[in-house]
Amino acid sequence: MAETEARQKVRPAREWFAEMVENLGKPRQEARSFLPWNKTHAHFAFRPGEVTLWAGVNGHGKSQVTGLSALSLVAQGQRVCIASFEMKPSRTLDRMTRQFSGARLPDGSLSDPALLDAYREVFEQLAAYTDGRLWLYDQQGTVATKTILGVMRYAAYELRCQHFVVDSLMKCVRGEDDYNGQKDFVDELTAIARDSGMHVHLVHHLRKLGSEGDTPDKSDVKGSGAITDQVDNLLLVWRNKPKERDRQAGKRIDDTMPDAMLICDKQRNGEWEGRVALWFDPESQQYTPSSARAQLDYARWPHEP
Repeated sequence: MAETEARQKVRPAREWFAEMVENLGKPRQEARSFLPWNKTHAHFAFRPGEVTLWAGVNGHGKSQVTGLSALSLVAQGQRVCIASFEMKPSRTLDRMTRQFSGARLPDGSLSDPALLDAYREVFEQLAAYTDGRLWLYDQQGTVATKTILGVMRYAAYELRCQHFVVDSLMKCVRGEDDYNGQKDFVDELTAIARDSGMHVHLVHHLRKLGSEGDTPDKSDVKGSGAITDQVDNLLLVWRNKPKERDRQAGKRIDDTMPDAMLICDKQRNGEWEGRVALWFDPESQQYTPSSARAQLDYARWPHEP
């Protein structure tokens, strides 16, 4: 097998030059997909065969933002598989339904037949919207590394998924201090992404910041430095906790200050790194692009007028 691998992959440079000559003058049409917000599209994209690390402090909305982004990818015609080891699929879909419909779902049973029919219609709309484009891996708690890698290969080659979300790294590698295990796992993810063309989204935690008002950078990612070295993109999710506390206390707040930020601290194949200001809409659990908090329309793409 090793000999066959060498014969297939060691090739003369002229073969690539011939391909480059053939492509001269042709417009580059790179297959890309995007974040939900229009203002990010010129700056950041998800490219085939890459790994994006989504990181944030516990409780800062990492899973909310990745779920929102997964819905957006589905709207773009992408095939997505989510492996959330911290929430059951029904809980993940419950939150995504709220983000899709823009309304809070009832906690208990419904006695009003008309309201019951309305919610059934919402569920049916989302089911039809995700048919053939969204899958969920039903496994909670820790998972063996070989198992999740096998699931990812199945999603890539059998289901032809273009995106795979792993939530989170610490459920796939035993021990926060197992730096070699973390490095090896992320290395396997990059290999699967590169070989299959599937974009892998890996959710991970940040160290506790000195103050909740501090914004993070790549040095705050927990674990081995090899994690951020190996991934292609790093997106940090930060919530403005001081603003939230002031609002809850009834204090006067400056709403020009964002409720949250998405910080791009690495984009290997793109030129832009920077911050995206976001405002949170509690009813829909959506992060919106302005203080007006106008809900994004997930039934169409792009989501904003």
